[in-house]
Amino acid sequence: MKTLSLLRHAKSSWDDPVERDFDRPLNGRGHRAARRMGEWLRDSGLHFDRVVASPALRIRQTIEGVETGLGGRLKPDFDKRIYMASAASLFDLVRETPGEVEHLLLIGHNPGLEDLLLLATEGDGSALRGEAETKYPTATYARIALPVSGWEGVEERIAGRIEAFIRPRDLDSALGPDD
Repeated sequence: MKTLSLLRHAKSSWDDPVERDFDRPLNGRGHRAARRMGEWLRDSGLHFDRVVASPALRIRQTIEGVETGLGGRLKPDFDKRIYMASAASLFDLVRETPGEVEHLLLIGHNPGLEDLLLLATEGDGSALRGEAETKYPTATYARIALPVSGWEGVEERIAGRIEAFIRPRDLDSALGPDD
């Protein structure tokens, strides 16, 4: 059994006039949500054998916030293939993971992360999967138990099971949607 965790970047700012989407920063709520998710990871006692992240600015700032809340370093490997990757590309990246890694964390973007989550857990009829189908908000953490002994066996429709789906608003209602 392998464990794949996914973390979507925190809320970014559309008010900052940057030339490239890649350089878009987090907004204030995004910084707060990233820090709160780090606190939750710390309190949950989770650790990751490997962390792979997009090098986009909003991902780097999300990681900084998570590390502040966590009180430790994630030590990510940055891989530009994650930036705006499709689920198929993310599956390819997961399959490259060394066998000794038991728990992998990918930090990236939608729609790729959401599509990966839903494809890897297609047969999971849990309430958590229902929530993930509805929406995968910014700064949301998901953990999938995968029925494989090696990462090379990870593919679409693998019958993974969602073990956690934690949105920032689940931890602090002030971090919820602006409706």
